[in-house]
Amino acid sequence: MSVTKKSLLLIFIVLLIDQVSKFYIKLNFRIGESIEVFSWFQIYFIENNGMAFGMEIFGKLFLTLFRIVAVGGLGYFIYYLIKKGARTGFVLSVALLLAGAAGNIFDSVLYGVLFNDSYGQVASFLPAEGGYAPLFYGKVVDMLYFPLIVNEAGETLFFSPVFNVADSAISVAAAIILLFYRKDLNEHLESDKSKKKEVENA
Repeated sequence: MSVTKKSLLLIFIVLLIDQVSKFYIKLNFRIGESIEVFSWFQIYFIENNGMAFGMEIFGKLFLTLFRIVAVGGLGYFIYYLIKKGARTGFVLSVALLLAGAAGNIFDSVLYGVLFNDSYGQVASFLPAEGGYAPLFYGKVVDMLYFPLIVNEAGETLFFSPVFNVADSAISVAAAIILLFYRKDLNEHLESDKSKKKEVENA
């Protein structure tokens, strides 16, 4: 199987798992509802307006548009890497990063239109009264919660963020690139910069 096909397959699988899990949570849980799977792992439904792990920095529309631009840039970078014969592991790591970013884009762009809100009720898909927000203003669905260290009062000391499959893909991809493909990343970025300078000086 070619690197291109492997990359597309990886992106498809991650997006499928991410969206299936989010649809399931959205259609079966109310905001704040949780199920304890193990003492150190819960399915805990929350929504957020921000970036990975619930961080909120800029406005909602800006974040959604930024995600779309970022995914477009990553898609081009993958094409560039394949064209230049980059190592398969590096290309797949970037593809995993793209899949994670794209997963949260679906929520931000479409979920406000596809679902009604989940406060005090389980949401409906394509409700007759319309969704809870306009296009591009949907909230990101999170559900994975790992309270690994809890104090006597029941407060989580580590790990408190609630996240989703897409967030996991972004974090794993970034860690793999930093640990194993930092040199590859630097080489390709430097090569791209050198070409731009040659064009400018021509």
